[in-house]
Amino acid sequence: MQGGLEGYDLIGDVHGCGATLGSLLDRLGYHQRGGVYRHPRRKVIFLGDLIDRGPRIRLAVTIARRMVEEGEAHIVMGNHEVNALAYSHRAPGSPGYEWLREHSLRHNRIIKETLEQYRDHPQEWEEALAWFLDIPLYLELDGLRVVHACWDQPLVEELRREHPDGRIDEAFLAASAVPGTLAFRILDRLTRGTHVPLPEGVEIQSGDGFTRRSFRAHFWAREPQTWGDVIFQPDNLPGDLENRELSPEERSYLSYYGPEQPPLFIGHYWCEGIPALPAANIACLDYSAVKFGRLVAYRWSGESRLDADHFVWVRVPREEQARPQPWEIDFD
Repeated sequence: MQGGLEGYDLIGDVHGCGATLGSLLDRLGYHQRGGVYRHPRRKVIFLGDLIDRGPRIRLAVTIARRMVEEGEAHIVMGNHEVNALAYSHRAPGSPGYEWLREHSLRHNRIIKETLEQYRDHPQEWEEALAWFLDIPLYLELDGLRVVHACWDQPLVEELRREHPDGRIDEAFLAASAVPGTLAFRILDRLTRGTHVPLPEGVEIQSGDGFTRRSFRAHFWAREPQTWGDVIFQPDNLPGDLENRELSPEERSYLSYYGPEQPPLFIGHYWCEGIPALPAANIACLDYSAVKFGRLVAYRWSGESRLDADHFVWVRVPREEQARPQPWEIDFD
């Protein structure tokens, strides 16, 4: 690290908890000057999913965007930023499809709070969308790696060939809306991770109120044998499905990130409880802040073996009066 930089503070999925984000930055020693949070010796890396679900979405985006634009932070794109971009971009020449992301009841519900909170600020929303498109899908800097959901080395290399800085464009976004394309596989794996389909007729009633027909799988088991070896989500599998053997096809579809690889930071997976490391070189920082969990940061200072003592977090209590009070940073 150069220029007197001591390290990075990596922050998990904010999901519109803007006031909580301000509280976490305060706890980490960042102070607001000129409408921007700054630290004399450290920078932030946001892991994506700034938007949707939470009460202060505009505030969360404003804090992060200002920090990034002022050089006080980096960010990678989350699947919710991808969703917003596809939801807001018309499908070019696709009969029967008006938008890259269909305006279905399910998709409308996911982005509902974001659109409502930007309704009276249409220009600000257009600027936010333009900024989302400029966010890279992954970062490699100073000996660490960052991606929202899954580091898949072959797909990262494919992305690098056409987009060396990890930033996509509108053509890539349009191509990613078509299942089976390389753009779809890159965007899906890096921002949504791996999903293993459930057996026919089996569903999970997820904690976020959605019915799911697949489960989220992680990518750091060297030789996984069963579904239970790779499941990575708070929702349990029905019956004894955790004992079900992975088929050869399922096993070949999984990514793998070995212990010899650089430290990797991810979000996305709705962890619960006290933050812990799933592997010695991997930290997941999504601890369900918007569902009254924790908004979590990891203070990284160059170590190759991560340390759970470096987690810092702010709890989000259910009682409204105990939460960080709403406030606005100075927009002028």
